[in-house]
Amino acid sequence: MGEQKISSLVTGGGASAGPPLGPALGPLGVNIMEVINSINEKTKDFEGMKVPVTVIVDTDTKKYEIEIGIPSAAALILKEAGIQKGSGASGTEWAGDVNLDSIIKVANTKLENSYASSLKSVAKTIIGTCLALGIKVEGKTPKEITAEINEGKWDEKFQ
Repeated sequence: MGEQKISSLVTGGGASAGPPLGPALGPLGVNIMEVINSINEKTKDFEGMKVPVTVIVDTDTKKYEIEIGIPSAAALILKEAGIQKGSGASGTEWAGDVNLDSIIKVANTKLENSYASSLKSVAKTIIGTCLALGIKVEGKTPKEITAEINEGKWDEKFQ
């Protein structure tokens, strides 16, 4: 049996039958709108974010499967902070602020797809992403909050 994989980055809830998906799906004989609608249904929680999507089509039966990836940590953080993009000058200008619960929420989303052993280590990676975006955590700089996490100050959050 033949199997075709089409991978693409789509905007959550906003995939369309245009390029890149439509033209790639066309020759495979699947119902393009049905596939697009299914992708949009599965990605609607990630509205406005770039989401990695893979469509696996069995070219004999025309059955298909859709695998949805997780948006980048940066995209998830920006959504939590309620802003469109980070500050252009990280470290000197701050574009937003998120609380540690938001960091943990993103860390949990990422933990499933990461090789890290603990939520705490993933959270620290996410806080590193905040630094790059110019986003504070609990009103503190990423450096300050990381130091506090290392000291065990926020341990109850990581239970």
